[in-house]
Amino acid sequence: MTRATAVRAVLAVAVLLVSVYISLTMSPRLGLDLQGGTRIVLQARDTATVEADRETTDRTLEVLRQRIDSLGVSEPTLTRSGEDRIIVELPDVQDPRQAAEVIGRTAQLTFHPVQGAAAEEPEKKPSGSDPTAEPGSTAEPGSTAEPGSTPDPDRLTLPDEQGRVLDLGPSRLSGAGVEDATAGFEAQGGAGWSVSLEFRKDAGQEWKKLTGEAACHPAGDDRRRVAIVLDQKVISSPQVDPSVGCGAGLPSGATQITGSFSADEARDLALLIKGGALPVPVEIVEQRTVGPTLGAAAIDASAQAALIGAAATALFITIVYRLFGALAAVALGAYGVISYAALVALGVTLTLPGLAGFVLAIGMAVDANVLVFERAREECADRPKRSLRSALTTGFQKAWSAVADSNATTLIAAGLLFFLGSGPVKGFGVTLAIGVIASMFSALVIARALTEIAANSRFVSDYRNVNGIARPGAVRTWLTRKDPQIFRKPVRWLVVSAALVAVAVAGIVVRGVDLGVEFTGGRLVEYSTSRPVDVETARDTLAAAGFGDAEVTTAGDGDLSVRTGKLDNDGEHALRAALAEEGGETTKVRDELIGPSLGDELRRNALIALGVAVAVQLAYLAVRFRWTFAVSSVAAMVHDVILVVGAFAWLGRPVDGIFLAALLTVIGYSVNDSVVVFDRVRELWGANRRTPLDTIARRAVLQTVPRTVNTGMGALFILAALAVLGGDSLADFALALLIGIVVGTWSSVFTAVPGALLLERNAKTPPPVPGKRKGKGATRGRAGASRRDPLDNGARV
Repeated sequence: MTRATAVRAVLAVAVLLVSVYISLTMSPRLGLDLQGGTRIVLQARDTATVEADRETTDRTLEVLRQRIDSLGVSEPTLTRSGEDRIIVELPDVQDPRQAAEVIGRTAQLTFHPVQGAAAEEPEKKPSGSDPTAEPGSTAEPGSTAEPGSTPDPDRLTLPDEQGRVLDLGPSRLSGAGVEDATAGFEAQGGAGWSVSLEFRKDAGQEWKKLTGEAACHPAGDDRRRVAIVLDQKVISSPQVDPSVGCGAGLPSGATQITGSFSADEARDLALLIKGGALPVPVEIVEQRTVGPTLGAAAIDASAQAALIGAAATALFITIVYRLFGALAAVALGAYGVISYAALVALGVTLTLPGLAGFVLAIGMAVDANVLVFERAREECADRPKRSLRSALTTGFQKAWSAVADSNATTLIAAGLLFFLGSGPVKGFGVTLAIGVIASMFSALVIARALTEIAANSRFVSDYRNVNGIARPGAVRTWLTRKDPQIFRKPVRWLVVSAALVAVAVAGIVVRGVDLGVEFTGGRLVEYSTSRPVDVETARDTLAAAGFGDAEVTTAGDGDLSVRTGKLDNDGEHALRAALAEEGGETTKVRDELIGPSLGDELRRNALIALGVAVAVQLAYLAVRFRWTFAVSSVAAMVHDVILVVGAFAWLGRPVDGIFLAALLTVIGYSVNDSVVVFDRVRELWGANRRTPLDTIARRAVLQTVPRTVNTGMGALFILAALAVLGGDSLADFALALLIGIVVGTWSSVFTAVPGALLLERNAKTPPPVPGKRKGKGATRGRAGASRRDPLDNGARV
């Protein structure tokens, strides 16, 4: 074993051990579409006096956080997205009506005089026992408040920061009177952190009067306090300083709230007071609810698809490449552990598209191994007497450029998904990128270490039928024997591709593209009923209930999918009640609400994403290859996109965000295939500059077809399993990729290559220069030395 092999083996073992430890000790972070719950996207809107910028959105977020916490939701997540959007994630919340109502209220900040401690502390109800009561509010002692009723403003009873219940007088000031609230640190006198308040002109006079009245009571008396209440919750109730005389009060600009504040506490208090003073109205632009059964079913289906697809892929490459294929299958299993551990360790939120990306990457992970093994087979065929270890090393060296370029194009697609996608689609981009990096490690480190150790065995070297690369495969042997002249008339292939594009465009024009609710706006709800309800009955029932514009279709195992235009949460509740009359117990499985403004934005961003994908791939290919190769590759890529969209138009399948993720993946896959072919064209043309280009292209295609077929089969096994087992959630995703891989394989050979041949007829760029060799006058002896076995030190007797 060489030192390099030993280093790879040690590195592989170390990474695997760490990955196994992480996988066993840490749990994945599931997105709401897998664990169930509600996701709400809020758009902050400008007012006549306040602009909805980053700062005001942050204030609104903190106010909303207090409100959401009062609902008793387990582990809610609130984050700002961009400058003026807030994303609210509420796990396990299936009916978002209450949350949407609480979120939609404008912040209410009020200032109250304290009339003393409450005579009787009201009984505290457990969180969530009365979801309609105002958070933090209580009724008068001895009285009963109706659920959802507004407490009497002249007799408000609320607990203070320490939980002591206070009687508060009527509101004397509102948040609209607050000019500013800032946290500051005062080192002199040991005051520490404090919050300074400034009021507007009229409000400042009222504040002075309020504090002057409180100052008439002795120090330590509850009545010397002023309560600051946000959304019926006391956020601060400071005592008026003893130095302030009765009736004097505190002037605006000279008010400081002091106490044993930490820096964070002072900042939070200032943010809440100022946020209540400057409320930013918010609008729900997106709302998604997923039932827990749908998420659990998606996880189970994806796990089954991953196991079945990975087993089929492993069996396939073992049959094709025998021992080395079996070792690559072991590396494939290691890839699964490493990529899963990376997702968990990085805290990536695993969404449904992300889960599909993780499963898909398993099938694509064999690509690098196939490239290396096919190059090693070529080396063994060209020089039958060379050692197995030498052929394998050369295979890794020669396959490196194709491996790097093909994975770079996939990473570009993953980056575009992350930066230009929305919601769960971002998760697909992250898992796809992690999968690409992990597959590179498994192929170039783990698989290489295993195969190099095996190649050093005399048994493996002597018995050529065992190792799997010492003899050419059946596909390569058949192509070599037939030697088809496929590019004698390249125009005919372009005519076939043009005809396919015409059929796809006809489908788009005649049938139209069924844009999902994500791109059009509206609401899509999927229900499961205890009694079977056919589509016609459901339509009649909903029409009688006043939902005549509702589109009803079947979904999943007898479920109903209802799509409408604008429909609020109360309307959805009424719609579900109407279905329940016919179907019995009706459970909401999935719910998507997209506002019209967000629908326009997502549709625009989808077109931008496709345009940027084309431009970026063209720029990358132009740098790495000749401009003719780049243009023809991008033309083939556009050809693939049109065919996939056209196929969905003819099939009447919806085009939504997950379809966009599949389409961008198809772009990466298509360019990946073209890169492998043109990398071989460049290599052969540089070594044979006087050979006609069509002959070079034919040889390159025939040499790379085995790789294309074997890699495509690995991905097809996974996608077929996803299409069959993934249900409605993943079936369209898998279908788009299945179509994309088939047409991508076709176009990389019969669209990209003929296009390049036609462009090269008019191009004036000379053929590529073969790689320069060190030293002067590269003689034949030096050329032979450059191909020397890596284990040969050059000594001769």
